Amino acid sequence: MKQGSKAFLAALVAATLASASAASIAQTTSDAPMTKADQKAAKKQASADKDAAVAQAKADKKKTEAQSEANEAAADAKLKNAKKAD
Repeated sequence: MKQGSKAFLAALVAATLASASAASIAQTTSDAPMTKADQKAAKKQASADKDAAVAQAKADKKKTEAQSEANEAAADAKLKNAKKAD
């Protein structure tokens, strides 16, 4: 398959996914007023989204700290090897 054909195929797939996503959003929105149940569900969803964001931030922080420790250990090992070489 030629490079141009691959790019065209990728663009076609992306456009299809984008239009499918837009259609999905269009189907789920309505002009009807929110009911009490809708408001309660939206509040629960917002709370769940917040909890998920906090959990993700904590995981990212742990990952960053672990990477930092690994980088420090690698730097210490390089320094030790450099001192041995002298």
